Amino acid sequence: MKHKTYFVSGIDTNIGKTVVTGILAKEMQEAGIRVITQKMIQTGNIGFSEDIEQHRRIMGIPLSSEDKNLLTAPCIRSYPCSPHLAATIDKQPIDIESIYQATLELEKEYDVVLLEGAGGLMVPITKDYLTIDYICEHNYPVILVTSGKLGSLNHTLLSLEALKQKGICLEKLIYNLYPKADPVIEADSLEYLQYVLRRDFPGAKIEQIQEVII
Repeated sequence: MKHKTYFVSGIDTNIGKTVVTGILAKEMQEAGIRVITQKMIQTGNIGFSEDIEQHRRIMGIPLSSEDKNLLTAPCIRSYPCSPHLAATIDKQPIDIESIYQATLELEKEYDVVLLEGAGGLMVPITKDYLTIDYICEHNYPVILVTSGKLGSLNHTLLSLEALKQKGICLEKLIYNLYPKADPVIEADSLEYLQYVLRRDFPGAKIEQIQEVII
């Protein structure tokens, strides 16, 4: 891997980011790479990140010391919504710098950090600061999760355009085939996205995931 930290984002909520993050970590682990996953901001939880727990189940490993001391989930808010709203509801502003420092600590101990975002690229962390701003500020390459379901092509193209406008590196596009969608749309969307990547992101790979492994 060329970089220390990769940002895992998606075209929508419930697109499969958490499962994909776990699967990618498991694959790296099996290849001998010392990898850890991190959840940038976890909403809808109290005290611990259910996404981190799911990562570890997929990886087939117990919770690490970094998990137990919340280094892998440095910002948890209770309401299941966008981070800016969850912070308002809990009356706890999001400390963006503390999230970054937590990632730096993980980078010291691991070869790769897979940093999973909350929702998509344009999700607001505060009213004036978007997820894509954070990615751009720290120059993280992006692993973008999409699917072949109806409507995903539009969302994917918008996300790719946002990355292009910001000059952000797309490392990989994950084409999530679980659950199965219309096979005609699935096949055509895959072919079209392969064309877009060759044209606009020639260094990026596209990888298909067929099923959930937990």
